[in-house]
Amino acid sequence: MELFAPVVSVTLTARRRFFWAAWWTSPPVRAPFLKPDASNGGARTLEEALGEASAVAGRSLVRIDPSWARAWSRVLRGQPPWQGERAASSARRPPPGPELEPSTSPAPLRSVLGLAPGATVEQVKRAYRAKALETHPDRGGDPEAFRRVQKAYEQALAKLARRGGPKKRREPKG
Repeated sequence: MELFAPVVSVTLTARRRFFWAAWWTSPPVRAPFLKPDASNGGARTLEEALGEASAVAGRSLVRIDPSWARAWSRVLRGQPPWQGERAASSARRPPPGPELEPSTSPAPLRSVLGLAPGATVEQVKRAYRAKALETHPDRGGDPEAFRRVQKAYEQALAKLARRGGPKKRREPKG
């Protein structure tokens, strides 16, 4: 027997409103993407969105990762729910559990940026650009996740500089 808690995913839209998607009859599934039991957008605050979702569901809901609401939003726009390489690799993973309170310890650089050990400056920059596009609030991403990506990028560059890692040379002007 599989245990399932009714869940809600909330994301911030480009217009700075909160869009929610809720599953209470069965858990969300990545492949094939399972349509939520209900969804709506336009809430002015996170609390308003969570309250509206709970009222529609008729029960309390556990908050999960915002990527689920973003995926449903993409489906509503006629796009695939998951973008790029992330869709293929994440289809094998089970849905994430409930969100925990933000950790006070910084996440390891490699996991935030998806870097391999011994990454070069160019690889760090490429990984940062990709994650920044994915998490930027103006593109429907989570502001806190974007800040973590920025911090990890700065730390990775500082770490490479301390190690004396590969640096780009500047050509003298003139």
